[in-house]
Amino acid sequence: MSKPSDFDVIVIGGGPAGMMAAGRAAGRGKSVLLLDTNEILGRKLLISGKGRCNLTNAGNIDEYLENFDKTGPFLRDAFSRMPHNDLMDFFEKRGIALTVERGRRVFPESGRSKDILEALKRHLKESGVKVILKSEVKDIAINSDGAKKVILDGGAEYAARSVAICTGGLSYPETGSRGFGFRMAEKLGHTVIAPRPALVPLVTESRLPRTWQGISLKNAEAAVISEGRKKAERFGDMLFTHFGLSGPIILDLSSRVHDFLIRRKDVYISINLKPALDKARLNERLIREFSGHSGKALKKVLKKILPLKMIDGFIKLCGLDPDVKANQVTKSQRQCLIEKLTDLRFKIKAVRPIEEAIVTKGGVDTKEINPRTMESRLVKGLFFAGEVIDVNAKTGGYNMQAAFSTGYVCGDSL
Repeated sequence: MSKPSDFDVIVIGGGPAGMMAAGRAAGRGKSVLLLDTNEILGRKLLISGKGRCNLTNAGNIDEYLENFDKTGPFLRDAFSRMPHNDLMDFFEKRGIALTVERGRRVFPESGRSKDILEALKRHLKESGVKVILKSEVKDIAINSDGAKKVILDGGAEYAARSVAICTGGLSYPETGSRGFGFRMAEKLGHTVIAPRPALVPLVTESRLPRTWQGISLKNAEAAVISEGRKKAERFGDMLFTHFGLSGPIILDLSSRVHDFLIRRKDVYISINLKPALDKARLNERLIREFSGHSGKALKKVLKKILPLKMIDGFIKLCGLDPDVKANQVTKSQRQCLIEKLTDLRFKIKAVRPIEEAIVTKGGVDTKEINPRTMESRLVKGLFFAGEVIDVNAKTGGYNMQAAFSTGYVCGDSL
């Protein structure tokens, strides 16, 4: 076995949190080793935002915390130390032009996540971080005096006084997020809140959404219904898929859906296709359309109301023939159409596997981490940053900012 090589700091995990932590620590004059199991850094970053990298959100800190779950307040210090405008400055100073899009989502102007990754890699190189790729960590050993030794599968050992675990959760395991950080945290005495999927698509019992595969809805409203009551709702974009429902508002609601499913409660997603109109105004709209095109088939009249591929299946939900003439639609049938337009309801059978989730809900208990430093309260010199911590948010750049902010605070404290 080779003799351990000494560093001030070892960072395990080359995602946004790990790269930021390593770069910040090295910038403070620390000798830093960054280890990553992949053949390249930032594999998950490259696929984020559909390859465009929604790296942050331009909202204020209070809006940020509102978009996180109950553990969100843990991040207040991190967001104060590395807010979104500082993160934007970080990339703009490295030649990356940024753009703010709908919902204050921030992307590289080029639309390429690769540009964000290249800026981070340049930062690591300029800071003097030593990077070793394809390095599977087998264990972390801690001596009685607090010195730490990171042991790789191949037998190599690296020693340091401080170690940061930035290995992500369980989502997208092909990017390297395979739960190492959770296992190691537990081995070192930490509580790990059970990992479960967050920001994940939903599987419907009905096959109807599958016939609408690929149809994207803009400005729709979706609500979680369970025990006869509305539990949560979101407004925005969604998508029908080969298994059910996806898209930003569905992903945002998925965690609540999962909570009901694990409690064995029936749960539905109710979709309001026309949230800008109440039922009375929608009724007036249909009467006007039917009167103005009385001799046309219903499916042709509804072209102004619904995406073309949805129309036949939607009409059949009300027991109507798509070819029925508009002037033959009865009042009760029109009311059925209105009900379906405002409450298109699907029973949810399951969420997709955690491997397909954008982020992992759960992780190292925030009560065991100092929010001002990201250092373990149980093991001196052990730090955590990013998705390995039990914090998660809605879509919109918040989770990526949390990774960068916790990584920065971690690197500033290592």
